[in-house]
Amino acid sequence: MTDIIAGVEIPETSAVAEATDFLREQTNPLIFHHSRRVFLFGSLHARELDLRPDPELLYISAMFHDAGLLIPFSDGKQRFELDGADHARKFLNDRGFSQSAVEVVWTAIALHTTPGIPGRMGPETAATNYGVLTDAIGWGLDGLAQDAVEEIVAAHPRGEFKKEFLQAFVDGLKHRPDTTYGTVNADVLEHFVPGFRRASMVERILDAPWPR
Repeated sequence: MTDIIAGVEIPETSAVAEATDFLREQTNPLIFHHSRRVFLFGSLHARELDLRPDPELLYISAMFHDAGLLIPFSDGKQRFELDGADHARKFLNDRGFSQSAVEVVWTAIALHTTPGIPGRMGPETAATNYGVLTDAIGWGLDGLAQDAVEEIVAAHPRGEFKKEFLQAFVDGLKHRPDTTYGTVNADVLEHFVPGFRRASMVERILDAPWPR
């Protein structure tokens, strides 16, 4: 039976089913429901903007975009967005996806918190970012049909999303604070972690090993 939420069809492919199972088993309800909402909101924005992303690639991008908060990809400390992108790359490579498809998903995940750039890129990257912005900060929410929004939230409840999502960022980043340099992630640690102080570009330039 086809799964349709707010007029958006969940792609019926083995990769989609496996990505769903992976997120459900390896993360938690907060990230799982958030990721599904990102796909659904991103799909609605894409429809309005006539972006036409590949539904399967958009779904996998949405489902893995925050995986790196809970599951670092390797022992090396890197931005959580890259951890999620690397998880998705391995997932797709293991299933024989083309390298062009893999790079589409990797880019969408790697850039999903970067302001201003995703909307100028391919439809999967743009739609993933739009879905993230809508679910996290309400971007474009007033432009979506209220009944569609209610159906999405009924299918994937927000609960105490604001509080729990910010805590997920703290828990996922407090042990690797240097990876937040130059990103919106530093905002979270600065607000919640005592003693955290973000590095600035000014300091990096002035402290560079050049005489002037």
